[in-house]
Amino acid sequence: MKNINLLSGGAAQGLVTQLEDRFEAQHQCAIDASFGAVGMMKDSLLAGAPCDVLILTEALIAQLAASGVVVAASVRPLGVVKTGVAVKAGDAAPQVGTPEALKAALQAARGIYFPDPVKATAGIHFMQVLKQLGLDAELSGRLHPFPNGATAMAAMAEADGSGLIGCTQVTEIIYTDGVQLVAPLPKAFELATVYSAAVCTRAAEPDAAHALVAMLVDADAAALRAACGFE
Repeated sequence: MKNINLLSGGAAQGLVTQLEDRFEAQHQCAIDASFGAVGMMKDSLLAGAPCDVLILTEALIAQLAASGVVVAASVRPLGVVKTGVAVKAGDAAPQVGTPEALKAALQAARGIYFPDPVKATAGIHFMQVLKQLGLDAELSGRLHPFPNGATAMAAMAEADGSGLIGCTQVTEIIYTDGVQLVAPLPKAFELATVYSAAVCTRAAEPDAAHALVAMLVDADAAALRAACGFE
């Protein structure tokens, strides 16, 4: 059986996971996927990691298309992903609908779980939110950054006790067992990121790569994309 390599931001992990069996059955091709912070995935690609299909933010894909790293004609948007607030499954959901409410919820939390503040889209943004709220120094001892949103949410799910808060992309919250979405960040801090899929110019299996991108964005998968957190 053929195999294609996928490098993807963690935002698309739930969607890809739910489509991979269908793709393998239809195209007799398995997907070898790596998920992580978009900056880390871009670095892996540019360092020479095998890649047939790439899923990153629209802005990064546009940069890579302009530099000839991905096939410009293959670029397709998957949808918008918002960044949201999470708690452990079963915990009471705090009010986070305004900057003041979010600040109070974060101050009350015993621990705060989020993705890489240097390489991950949501992690970079969340640190900016903390600074705008004047909480970056006050809460420094309670901050728990992880390589990506999925690992952050998994760690929060496994942590003992209640009173924990997470912040990452909605798709990663929905995908992770043991945590639940409270709400997107308040409008003043909203982060709505468009993700795109594209075929890498050095794809070893270009036909299969184009087929995967087509399946991800197909109208038949619209309900699944929505269920996974894409708008």
